[in-house]
Amino acid sequence: MANLKEIKRKIGSVKNTQKTTNAMKLVSSAKLKRTEELAKRSRVYAAKLTELIEEIAQKMQQSSAEGIDNIYFKESKDVKNVDIIFITADKGLCGGFNAQTIKRANLLIAEYKKQDVKVRLRAVGRKGIDYFKFNNVELNDEIIGLSAAPDFKQAAEFISKVAESYVNGETDKIILVHNGYVNMITQEVKQDQVLPVDTSKLKLNTVTTSELEVEPDDDDTLLDALVKRYVEYTMYYSLINSLAAEHSARMQAMDAATTNAKEMVKELTVKYNKARQESITTELIEIISGMESMK
Repeated sequence: MANLKEIKRKIGSVKNTQKTTNAMKLVSSAKLKRTEELAKRSRVYAAKLTELIEEIAQKMQQSSAEGIDNIYFKESKDVKNVDIIFITADKGLCGGFNAQTIKRANLLIAEYKKQDVKVRLRAVGRKGIDYFKFNNVELNDEIIGLSAAPDFKQAAEFISKVAESYVNGETDKIILVHNGYVNMITQEVKQDQVLPVDTSKLKLNTVTTSELEVEPDDDDTLLDALVKRYVEYTMYYSLINSLAAEHSARMQAMDAATTNAKEMVKELTVKYNKARQESITTELIEIISGMESMK
Protein backbone atom coordinates (compact mmCIF):
# COMPACT_ATOMS: atom_id res chain seq x y z
CA MET A 1 0.00 0.00 0.00
CA ALA A 2 2.90 2.35 0.69
CA ASN A 3 3.93 1.88 -2.93
CA LEU A 4 0.45 2.92 -4.07
CA LYS A 5 0.61 6.09 -1.97
CA GLU A 6 4.02 6.96 -3.42
CA ILE A 7 2.80 6.51 -7.02
CA LYS A 8 -0.33 8.58 -6.27
CA ARG A 9 1.83 11.33 -4.79
CA LYS A 10 4.01 11.34 -7.92
CA ILE A 11 0.93 11.58 -10.17
CA GLY A 12 -0.30 14.60 -8.22
CA SER A 13 3.14 16.24 -8.37
CA VAL A 14 3.45 15.73 -12.15
CA LYS A 15 -0.07 17.09 -12.72
CA ASN A 16 0.83 20.24 -10.77
CA THR A 17 3.99 20.63 -12.87
CA GLN A 18 1.89 20.15 -16.01
CA LYS A 19 -0.43 22.99 -14.96
CA THR A 20 2.57 25.26 -14.32
CA THR A 21 4.29 24.53 -17.64
CA ASN A 22 1.02 24.98 -19.54
CA ALA A 23 0.44 28.35 -17.83
CA MET A 24 4.01 29.45 -18.68
CA LYS A 25 3.43 28.44 -22.30
CA LEU A 26 0.27 30.60 -22.48
CA VAL A 27 2.06 33.57 -20.87
CA SER A 28 4.98 33.31 -23.31
CA SER A 29 2.54 33.07 -26.23
CA ALA A 30 0.80 36.30 -25.19
CA LYS A 31 4.13 38.10 -24.62
CA LEU A 32 5.41 36.88 -27.99
CA LYS A 33 2.48 38.46 -29.84
CA ARG A 34 3.15 41.85 -28.22
CA THR A 35 6.89 41.64 -28.90
CA GLU A 36 6.26 40.61 -32.52
CA GLU A 37 4.21 43.76 -33.09
CA LEU A 38 6.94 45.92 -31.56
CA ALA A 39 9.55 44.21 -33.74
CA LYS A 40 7.51 44.86 -36.90
CA ARG A 41 7.24 48.59 -36.12
CA SER A 42 10.94 48.76 -35.29
CA ARG A 43 11.88 47.11 -38.62
CA VAL A 44 10.06 49.83 -40.56
CA TYR A 45 11.98 52.58 -38.73
CA ALA A 46 15.29 50.73 -39.16
CA ALA A 47 14.64 50.29 -42.90
CA LYS A 48 14.00 54.04 -43.40
CA LEU A 49 17.09 54.92 -41.38
CA THR A 50 19.20 52.55 -43.49
CA GLU A 51 17.83 54.11 -46.71
CA LEU A 52 18.96 57.57 -45.57
CA ILE A 53 22.43 56.29 -44.67
CA GLU A 54 22.69 54.57 -48.06
CA GLU A 55 21.77 57.76 -49.89
CA ILE A 56 24.22 60.01 -48.03
CA ALA A 57 26.98 57.38 -48.22
CA GLN A 58 26.47 56.97 -51.96
CA LYS A 59 26.73 60.74 -52.52
CA MET A 60 29.99 60.80 -50.58
CA GLN A 61 31.29 57.76 -52.45
CA GLN A 62 30.54 59.36 -55.82
CA SER A 63 32.16 62.68 -54.86
CA SER A 64 35.44 61.13 -53.71
CA ALA A 65 37.82 58.80 -55.54
CA GLU A 66 38.88 57.32 -52.20
CA GLY A 67 35.34 56.24 -51.34
CA ILE A 68 33.51 57.11 -48.14
CA ASP A 69 35.83 59.23 -46.01
CA ASN A 70 34.12 58.76 -42.66
CA ILE A 71 35.38 57.26 -39.40
CA TYR A 72 32.35 55.01 -39.08
CA PHE A 73 33.03 53.38 -42.46
CA LYS A 74 36.81 52.85 -42.23
CA GLU A 75 37.79 49.18 -42.06
CA SER A 76 41.03 48.63 -40.17
CA LYS A 77 43.57 46.60 -42.12
CA ASP A 78 45.31 45.50 -38.94
CA VAL A 79 42.67 44.57 -36.36
CA LYS A 80 44.12 44.42 -32.86
CA ASN A 81 41.11 44.95 -30.61
CA VAL A 82 37.53 43.73 -30.98
CA ASP A 83 34.50 44.37 -28.80
CA ILE A 84 31.90 41.59 -28.73
CA ILE A 85 28.47 42.45 -27.36
CA PHE A 86 26.27 39.42 -26.72
CA ILE A 87 22.65 39.29 -25.60
CA THR A 88 21.20 36.48 -23.49
CA ALA A 89 18.06 36.20 -21.37
CA ASP A 90 17.79 37.02 -17.68
CA LYS A 91 15.83 33.80 -17.12
CA GLY A 92 16.12 30.17 -18.14
CA LEU A 93 13.50 27.52 -19.00
CA CYS A 94 13.80 28.35 -22.70
CA GLY A 95 15.59 25.31 -24.09
CA GLY A 96 18.91 25.95 -25.78
CA PHE A 97 18.18 29.64 -26.42
CA ASN A 98 20.96 31.03 -24.22
CA ALA A 99 23.39 28.18 -24.90
CA GLN A 100 23.38 28.92 -28.64
CA THR A 101 24.35 32.58 -28.13
CA ILE A 102 27.07 31.65 -25.63
CA LYS A 103 28.39 29.03 -28.04
CA ARG A 104 28.69 31.61 -30.85
CA ALA A 105 30.43 34.07 -28.51
CA ASN A 106 32.93 31.36 -27.51
CA LEU A 107 33.60 30.51 -31.16
CA LEU A 108 34.28 34.18 -31.92
CA ILE A 109 36.61 34.50 -28.94
CA ALA A 110 38.57 31.41 -30.01
CA GLU A 111 38.74 32.65 -33.61
CA TYR A 112 40.14 36.05 -32.65
CA LYS A 113 42.59 34.56 -30.17
CA LYS A 114 44.07 32.52 -33.01
CA GLN A 115 44.59 35.79 -34.90
CA ASP A 116 46.24 37.35 -31.81
CA VAL A 117 43.39 39.85 -31.49
CA LYS A 118 42.39 41.14 -28.05
CA VAL A 119 38.69 40.58 -27.31
CA ARG A 120 36.63 42.64 -24.88
CA LEU A 121 33.30 41.09 -23.86
CA ARG A 122 30.24 43.18 -23.11
CA ALA A 123 27.31 41.18 -21.75
CA VAL A 124 23.59 41.86 -21.72
CA GLY A 125 21.52 39.35 -19.75
CA ARG A 126 22.04 37.42 -16.52
CA LYS A 127 22.50 33.97 -18.10
CA GLY A 128 25.47 35.00 -20.23
CA ILE A 129 27.00 36.99 -17.38
CA ASP A 130 26.70 34.06 -14.97
CA TYR A 131 28.22 31.65 -17.50
CA PHE A 132 31.35 33.69 -18.20
CA LYS A 133 31.86 34.67 -14.56
CA PHE A 134 31.62 31.00 -13.57
CA ASN A 135 34.30 30.22 -16.17
CA ASN A 136 36.48 33.10 -14.91
CA VAL A 137 36.22 35.08 -18.15
CA GLU A 138 36.60 38.83 -17.71
CA LEU A 139 33.65 40.99 -18.78
CA ASN A 140 34.39 44.57 -19.78
CA ASP A 141 30.79 45.66 -19.27
CA GLU A 142 27.56 44.03 -18.13
CA ILE A 143 23.91 44.89 -17.65
CA ILE A 144 20.98 42.90 -16.24
CA GLY A 145 17.31 43.64 -16.92
CA LEU A 146 17.70 45.22 -20.35
CA SER A 147 17.15 42.00 -22.32
CA ALA A 148 13.95 41.27 -20.38
CA ALA A 149 12.55 44.79 -20.87
CA PRO A 150 14.22 46.56 -23.84
CA ASP A 151 14.43 50.31 -23.38
CA PHE A 152 15.76 52.56 -26.14
CA LYS A 153 17.43 55.08 -23.82
CA GLN A 154 19.28 52.39 -21.86
CA ALA A 155 20.22 50.53 -25.04
CA ALA A 156 21.54 53.76 -26.60
CA GLU A 157 23.62 54.57 -23.51
CA PHE A 158 25.09 51.07 -23.44
CA ILE A 159 26.10 50.96 -27.12
CA SER A 160 27.21 54.62 -27.20
CA LYS A 161 30.04 53.88 -24.75
CA VAL A 162 31.29 51.14 -27.05
CA ALA A 163 30.92 53.33 -30.15
CA GLU A 164 32.90 56.07 -28.41
CA SER A 165 35.78 53.67 -27.78
CA TYR A 166 35.71 52.85 -31.52
CA VAL A 167 35.89 56.54 -32.48
CA ASN A 168 38.76 57.04 -30.02
CA GLY A 169 40.68 54.17 -31.59
CA GLU A 170 40.49 51.92 -28.53
CA THR A 171 38.78 49.19 -30.53
CA ASP A 172 38.87 48.35 -34.24
CA LYS A 173 35.60 46.48 -34.57
CA ILE A 174 32.30 46.05 -32.73
CA ILE A 175 30.33 42.83 -33.18
CA LEU A 176 26.84 42.18 -31.82
CA VAL A 177 25.66 38.60 -31.22
CA HIS A 178 22.13 37.58 -30.29
CA ASN A 179 19.70 34.73 -30.83
CA GLY A 180 17.12 36.19 -33.20
CA TYR A 181 13.48 35.48 -33.94
CA VAL A 182 12.60 33.87 -37.29
CA ASN A 183 9.13 32.49 -36.58
CA MET A 184 7.22 30.84 -33.72
CA ILE A 185 9.21 27.62 -33.98
CA THR A 186 12.58 28.85 -35.21
CA GLN A 187 15.36 30.99 -33.70
CA GLU A 188 18.61 31.85 -35.43
CA VAL A 189 21.84 33.18 -33.94
CA LYS A 190 22.70 36.47 -35.60
CA GLN A 191 26.16 38.02 -35.76
CA ASP A 192 26.29 41.63 -36.95
CA GLN A 193 29.21 43.96 -37.44
CA VAL A 194 28.00 47.20 -35.89
CA LEU A 195 31.14 49.29 -36.51
CA PRO A 196 32.69 49.98 -38.87
CA VAL A 197 29.49 49.97 -40.90
CA ASP A 198 29.48 46.90 -43.13
CA THR A 199 29.14 48.46 -46.61
CA SER A 200 28.59 45.03 -48.16
CA LYS A 201 25.13 45.07 -46.57
CA LEU A 202 24.31 48.53 -47.92
CA LYS A 203 22.82 49.03 -51.39
CA LEU A 204 25.19 51.81 -52.40
CA ASN A 205 24.92 51.22 -56.14
CA THR A 206 21.16 50.98 -56.36
CA VAL A 207 20.05 54.00 -54.36
CA THR A 208 17.90 56.36 -56.39
CA THR A 209 18.12 60.11 -55.89
CA SER A 210 15.32 61.39 -53.65
CA GLU A 211 14.16 64.91 -52.82
CA LEU A 212 16.71 65.08 -50.00
CA GLU A 213 19.02 68.04 -50.67
CA VAL A 214 22.12 68.41 -48.52
CA GLU A 215 25.07 70.74 -48.93
CA PRO A 216 28.33 68.83 -49.63
CA ASP A 217 29.95 70.21 -46.47
CA ASP A 218 27.07 68.91 -44.38
CA ASP A 219 27.16 65.36 -45.75
CA ASP A 220 29.73 64.16 -43.22
CA THR A 221 27.94 65.77 -40.25
CA LEU A 222 24.60 64.34 -41.29
CA LEU A 223 26.11 60.90 -41.91
CA ASP A 224 27.70 60.93 -38.44
CA ALA A 225 24.34 61.72 -36.85
CA LEU A 226 22.56 59.06 -38.87
CA VAL A 227 25.16 56.38 -38.12
CA LYS A 228 25.01 57.15 -34.40
CA ARG A 229 21.24 56.69 -34.45
CA TYR A 230 21.67 53.60 -36.65
CA VAL A 231 24.06 52.05 -34.10
CA GLU A 232 21.70 52.88 -31.22
CA TYR A 233 18.71 51.43 -33.03
CA THR A 234 20.63 48.33 -34.08
CA MET A 235 21.22 47.63 -30.39
CA TYR A 236 17.59 48.33 -29.47
CA TYR A 237 16.17 46.24 -32.30
CA SER A 238 18.50 43.34 -31.45
CA LEU A 239 17.16 43.41 -27.88
CA ILE A 240 13.56 43.29 -29.14
CA ASN A 241 14.39 40.56 -31.63
CA SER A 242 16.17 38.56 -28.93
CA LEU A 243 13.21 38.94 -26.56
CA ALA A 244 10.80 37.67 -29.23
CA ALA A 245 13.07 34.68 -29.81
CA GLU A 246 13.27 34.06 -26.06
CA HIS A 247 9.46 33.97 -25.73
CA SER A 248 9.26 31.69 -28.75
CA ALA A 249 11.88 29.31 -27.34
CA ARG A 250 10.24 29.29 -23.89
CA MET A 251 6.84 28.62 -25.44
CA GLN A 252 8.28 25.61 -27.27
CA ALA A 253 10.13 24.37 -24.19
CA MET A 254 7.02 24.64 -22.00
CA ASP A 255 4.90 22.96 -24.67
CA ALA A 256 7.35 20.05 -24.77
CA ALA A 257 7.42 19.91 -20.95
CA THR A 258 3.59 19.85 -20.82
CA THR A 259 3.48 17.02 -23.36
CA ASN A 260 6.10 15.07 -21.43
CA ALA A 261 4.14 15.59 -18.21
CA LYS A 262 1.00 14.19 -19.87
CA GLU A 263 2.91 11.11 -20.98
CA MET A 264 4.39 10.69 -17.53
CA VAL A 265 0.94 10.88 -15.90
CA LYS A 266 -0.28 8.17 -18.28
CA GLU A 267 2.67 5.91 -17.44
CA LEU A 268 2.26 6.49 -13.69
CA THR A 269 -1.49 5.85 -13.89
CA VAL A 270 -0.87 2.52 -15.61
CA LYS A 271 1.74 1.70 -12.99
CA TYR A 272 -0.70 2.69 -10.21
CA ASN A 273 -3.48 0.52 -11.62
CA LYS A 274 -1.15 -2.48 -11.94
CA ALA A 275 0.10 -2.03 -8.37
CA ARG A 276 -3.51 -1.68 -7.14
CA GLN A 277 -4.53 -4.87 -8.94
CA GLU A 278 -1.57 -6.70 -7.48
CA SER A 279 -2.50 -5.44 -4.01
CA ILE A 280 -6.11 -6.56 -4.41
CA THR A 281 -5.04 -9.94 -5.76
CA THR A 282 -2.66 -10.43 -2.84
CA GLU A 283 -5.40 -9.59 -0.34
CA LEU A 284 -7.84 -12.00 -2.00
CA ILE A 285 -5.25 -14.80 -1.95
CA GLU A 286 -4.62 -14.15 1.76
CA ILE A 287 -8.36 -14.24 2.53
CA ILE A 288 -8.93 -17.41 0.54
CA SER A 289 -5.88 -19.03 2.09
CA GLY A 290 -7.13 -18.13 5.55
CA MET A 291 -10.57 -19.58 4.86
CA GLU A 292 -9.06 -22.77 3.48
CA SER A 293 -6.91 -23.21 6.57
CA MET A 294 -10.01 -22.94 8.81
CA LYS A 295 -11.75 -25.87 7.09
